[in-house]
Amino acid sequence: MASHLLPTYSRVDLAFERGEGAWLIASNGDRYLDFTSGVAVNALGHAHPELVKALTEQAQKVWHVSNLYRIPEGERLADRLCEATFADTVFFQNSGAEAIECAIKLTRKYQSASGKPERFRIITFEGAFHGRTLAAIAATGNKKYLDGFGPAVEGFDQVPFNDLDAVKKTIGPATAGILIEPVMGEGGVRVVPNGFLRALRELCDKHGLLLIFDEIQTGFGRTGDLFAYMHTSVTPDVMTIAKALGGGFPVGACLATKDASKGMTAGTHGSTFGGNPLAMAVGNAVLDIMLKPGFMDHVRKMSLLMKQRLAEIKDRYGSVISEIRGEGLLLGLKAVVPAGELVDALRAEKMITVGAGDNVVRLLPPLIITEKEVGEAIDKIDRACAALAKTQRKQGAA
Repeated sequence: MASHLLPTYSRVDLAFERGEGAWLIASNGDRYLDFTSGVAVNALGHAHPELVKALTEQAQKVWHVSNLYRIPEGERLADRLCEATFADTVFFQNSGAEAIECAIKLTRKYQSASGKPERFRIITFEGAFHGRTLAAIAATGNKKYLDGFGPAVEGFDQVPFNDLDAVKKTIGPATAGILIEPVMGEGGVRVVPNGFLRALRELCDKHGLLLIFDEIQTGFGRTGDLFAYMHTSVTPDVMTIAKALGGGFPVGACLATKDASKGMTAGTHGSTFGGNPLAMAVGNAVLDIMLKPGFMDHVRKMSLLMKQRLAEIKDRYGSVISEIRGEGLLLGLKAVVPAGELVDALRAEKMITVGAGDNVVRLLPPLIITEKEVGEAIDKIDRACAALAKTQRKQGAA
């Protein structure tokens, strides 16, 4: 039977009916180890009891009131996010792409409020991914996302990854800010060197630009700290977050310093559903868990274990995997074979992963993954690589 869903996804013929921690149970009863986490969304796994409790309790009170009125749980979550980060202000919305839109508007408005309305352009980087709205795909600059949608939204200048000279040459009288992911997830799990980020900070300070970090995928413990900027020695002016903020419930946010957000006065931005009581209840529950002593220590410990074991697999199967990338539990396998073949081989071992650019397979387990489950994942990856290596030998012999 044909689906009435708009066919914009190449979906795998696999459906899940429930989840338990790091596991998903398919409609036929098969159990899959989830190393996709809804693409870095389900950071606390599936059906986490504290998240279920928070959502259920709030659902019995009030779901939606609109931002015409105060939302106390949203004020509390904003306070906690600012206390835990560099930020002074927070705007809540429903997704990462909306957070990017807010950051773009905030950056342009900052320059206008500073008496420089001619400054509206934002420098971005080749291989980045910032979302699917018209402005976000223009910021991303990838031709395959732009084709067929008319003229790209004006105001974005892409430069090569990690090319400081190109950034310097691109800064001009109309430049308003620089937008970058500390780790390019979709772009192949490429870690941006700290020195490059420091140089961007210096350029922004020198030229009066805002530095924007897209931490939609790296945020909320994914790299071993609450946010990736925390281990770079670089503090942005603006930061976009989403994905793991709601642990699976749709919510995003744009964080900024007081100075950076000075142009965003009453009426300059809005969101009907943004910061609704359901999302805020879950967001606070996520923070409750992630801010507990030892939580990030566990992430870092599991990351080290994963990297050590993956390095062993790379050494054994160099014809399948050439490099291990990433930070924390945002890891990438740079494949020698087509990355899609490795994704398929892992799924055959009842483990789900997700591809990325640069022929990379991302490993994005829930941050609550146990040492035993890491061992199971390594066994599955080993078997998948063995199967692919065997196929290579057969093809070579033929």
